[in-house]
Amino acid sequence: MKIHDLITTTEALADLCERLAKSEFVAVDTEFMRENTYWPELCLVQIANTEEAAAIDPLAEGIDLAPLLDLMCENEDVLKVFHAGGQDVEIIVNLTGKTPHPVFDTQVAMMAISQSEQIGYANLVDTWLNIQIDKGARFTDWSRRPLTDRQIEYAIGDVTHLSKIFPKILKKLIKTGRGAWLDAEMDKLADESNFIIDPDTSWKRIRSPGRNPQVLGRLKALAAWREGEAQHKNIPRGRIMRDETLADIASHPPKKQADLAKVRGLSAAWKDNDIGKRMMRVVAEAEPLPKEEMPEKMKRGAPLGKEGALVADLLKLLLKIRAREIDVAARLLTRADEMEALAAGVRDLKVLQGWRYEVFGRDALELVEGKLAFAVQNGRLKMTHIDDMQASMEEALAAE
Repeated sequence: MKIHDLITTTEALADLCERLAKSEFVAVDTEFMRENTYWPELCLVQIANTEEAAAIDPLAEGIDLAPLLDLMCENEDVLKVFHAGGQDVEIIVNLTGKTPHPVFDTQVAMMAISQSEQIGYANLVDTWLNIQIDKGARFTDWSRRPLTDRQIEYAIGDVTHLSKIFPKILKKLIKTGRGAWLDAEMDKLADESNFIIDPDTSWKRIRSPGRNPQVLGRLKALAAWREGEAQHKNIPRGRIMRDETLADIASHPPKKQADLAKVRGLSAAWKDNDIGKRMMRVVAEAEPLPKEEMPEKMKRGAPLGKEGALVADLLKLLLKIRAREIDVAARLLTRADEMEALAAGVRDLKVLQGWRYEVFGRDALELVEGKLAFAVQNGRLKMTHIDDMQASMEEALAAE
């Protein structure tokens, strides 16, 4: 594979992207810094196909990333392959308002062909290529220039390895017939709404202090205000105010700005500075949350009770057995809250639909309905149908 020098000009980038546009897929990774900023600062982009690989310096003077972004978001013929690509996709969305498409995430794909829940990149490379990655450059300052040869070599290695691993994963997915299992998961990664932050809905990510419309109205207003302040200053939202402090102010609003000196989580300077004044104005002008925006009460079905909790535990055991039997990550099949809902009588669940129903949901439902039981065969815990057990017992009795 040809490894290019660090790309620092628009012309070199355009030439690279023109060649890569003829590929069936490209492996993509990014290096960024976000500890001190609201928006992640893109510091390096690595990209490779089966023939060549390069690192692109987005901080190089005068470089225009348009050829790369067009390849990512406008070229539908080239599959973009990431590993745990959520943050990489977020950066592209911030730059373009669009997600790369089509996309493939090897971390997600591993859930369909192994019991790995969230396999890390180093373990992925070790598993498929028997290569141990040097992690020494992982936590370096990617924004500092010039980049060292070690940094660039480490960064490009991420995509050269990935370009070799992806065809192997794809081959196994085709062999097992589980590619369709991943369609919904990949669609989530390609949905820009998952990455665009709307200040008016940011309050929903904060643990709601009850269901009082006045309190939730203040929470919504304060969360939107904090998001705007953080975006304007380009600093992490937690540097403005932590979630717990924001929720506390929504529940117990100060009567005057001087009272902010007593609020846990705020410095004494808030009692007379401009940001404190702006926040007090938001609190004063906040309207009660409209009825149509009130969060839905958690759907729990019937109360579980002691017996229901035992059924939920049996379902979770069944899940472990089935995941082991078919070599798939349990998390891809269902989650603990779905198992509890099923035990409580809820039936409108994802696990009872489509391929999940075929490979697990049907048995889970039969367990709840008393049609399935556990048995030990040759020292291993197995699932067996009650009718089959009765038939076996009747045959044994008849033989006697």
